[in-house]
Amino acid sequence: MTSYDLTGRTALVSGGAQGLGAGMAEAIAAAGAAVAVADIDADTGRQTVDALRSKGAKAEFVLLDVRDDAAWEAAVSSTIDALGGLDIVVNNAGIEVTDLLIDLDPSAASNMLEINVLGTALGIKHAFRAMRPGGAAGSGGAVINIASVAATIAFPGIALYSASKSGIDRLTRVAAAESGKLGYGVRVNCIYPGLTPTAMGNKLAVETAALGLFESPEAAAGAVAGLTPLGRLGQVDDMADAVVFLASDASKFITGAGLPVDGGMGM
Repeated sequence: MTSYDLTGRTALVSGGAQGLGAGMAEAIAAAGAAVAVADIDADTGRQTVDALRSKGAKAEFVLLDVRDDAAWEAAVSSTIDALGGLDIVVNNAGIEVTDLLIDLDPSAASNMLEINVLGTALGIKHAFRAMRPGGAAGSGGAVINIASVAATIAFPGIALYSASKSGIDRLTRVAAAESGKLGYGVRVNCIYPGLTPTAMGNKLAVETAALGLFESPEAAAGAVAGLTPLGRLGQVDDMADAVVFLASDASKFITGAGLPVDGGMGM
């Protein structure tokens, strides 16, 4: 059986300073890879790197605004220079805006679409340029995009967020087709995380309750758990384990796929 060992590989995790991203960076490092924590929040990102190093991991912080093409180019170059290569890119950075469609804020929605959709697309672009034959890393690799169960269900209050995560699903499949057709040697997959009690997940519960969709944040979380066959919310390590699997040789014949990690909620 092929293992999930990532020894000798290098990963970049966008939005890696906290929440799911920090958990994914930790799991990838625990599997043996060197990790670049890429984030716009430098202080928290460096704290995350310090925590990884305290556990014996090889880790670096790179500053990254995922909306900025030049920032992606610099972050990938810094990762390769500091850590010796690039084999794995996790496009995790994202935000969530809660709004009823009748109250849609165009400015907030545009910013979210830029971060979630454009940011992921630019991450794929620069992963391909670095990993393809002749690129700065040039040995192929794996890209894992972070979508959401919101891409597969109709949950009130998050229409534009759901649309952005559906967009990530389509980006994943087209990118996998392009990589295969053009011989880049890069597998591209995504996961659909279920609701997880990170800062973002807790914010969603609070805001949907404030909109009157649920009696309280606790009721919102309970409703999600009630829609989930496994009967609980997701945990960070549930999502991180799936990312490690898709980054490893255990998934070497999987590309263009979306993996639900949602306890069955989106089935």
